Amino acid sequence: MADFQGVDFLRLDDLLSEEELLARASVRHFVDKEFLPRIQEHIRQDGSFPMALVPQMAELGLFGANLQGYGCAGMNSVAYGLVMQELERGDSGLRSFASVQGGLVMYPIHAYGSDAQKQRWLPELAAGRAIGCFGLTEPDFGSHVSGMRTRAVRRGSAWLLNGTKRWITNGSLADVAVVWAQSDEGVRGFLVERGRPGFETRDIKGKFSLRASVTSELFLQDVEVPEENLLPGVRGLKGPLSCLTQARYGIAWGALGAALACYDEALRYTQERIVDGGPLASKQLTQQKLVFMLTEITKGQLLAWRLGRLKDAGQLEHVMVSMGKRNNVDIALQIAREARDLLGANGIVDDYCAMRHMMNLETVRTYEGTHDVHMLILGEHATGMRAI
Repeated sequence: MADFQGVDFLRLDDLLSEEELLARASVRHFVDKEFLPRIQEHIRQDGSFPMALVPQMAELGLFGANLQGYGCAGMNSVAYGLVMQELERGDSGLRSFASVQGGLVMYPIHAYGSDAQKQRWLPELAAGRAIGCFGLTEPDFGSHVSGMRTRAVRRGSAWLLNGTKRWITNGSLADVAVVWAQSDEGVRGFLVERGRPGFETRDIKGKFSLRASVTSELFLQDVEVPEENLLPGVRGLKGPLSCLTQARYGIAWGALGAALACYDEALRYTQERIVDGGPLASKQLTQQKLVFMLTEITKGQLLAWRLGRLKDAGQLEHVMVSMGKRNNVDIALQIAREARDLLGANGIVDDYCAMRHMMNLETVRTYEGTHDVHMLILGEHATGMRAI
């Protein structure tokens, strides 16, 4: 099959800088040549991520790509978004790995950490020599973040952490976990290193979705962490929620990558598949589905591009990110379903990508704020009335 060429119906590439185009091209090449030839073997396993690719990802500057200093690439927000798009065109698990490392681990250390914490962790995380995870979601508390039960209690010059975190990407791979816990001082963030007594991880098996990604539980039983492991620059829900805004921004771009992969596959397949004496692509119902995909991808591209420009201008609001995440994941899931339908029976085997993306996007629609929770966030903004 020919290399992926992308979709640019409204000539949006004219709005991109040379740096942005180069970032996209380099990651597109990496995904095509290094990742996609490996994905089949990993989705046939249960919870296997291609760790052998981590050094190459680091060399491309994919970890903390939009952060400044400490060995980070310092990309602008649109270049970073295009990177997330191309990674998720490969697989949501690939984008999640980079998104968690950069947006949920490196970002809070960069934004709220001490100088010592930044010097200790950011160069190692940027280089892929250390892996991080983000401990927020709990077995009984996902969207209702303020209900978390994990507790942090001061004990002299240290803290004792107790609780359980669930659905944690990279949990058992991580050298350091950014763990959020309730305390007498409000919600605080802690850096918990692998191997601390009382800190254990267990992978979640049997997933239909995000199979090429490691998802874990974190167990903290009287885990003692020193004061210097506390993130000093933030307290309250601002800390974890600001991290989620960073990650959701990346998802708004990433979901487009999954949509692009499904559209490209469906278009090529229907052009080659002969039905009733002609290509499937020549049939009216097929063209209706393909036009829907093309239109929604183009609208999603405009939305993501605008979010990126606003972010770089310091004008991006979290409700805008909610719209981007909600819309682009939703249309990507619809496109994956339509693409799977156009492939017929072939669409259910892993020689094709549509069903893999479809199953992955069911998770992406749920995590980092569900589709309906983002609707309520936008509803409150529009009406001034809180319905949550």
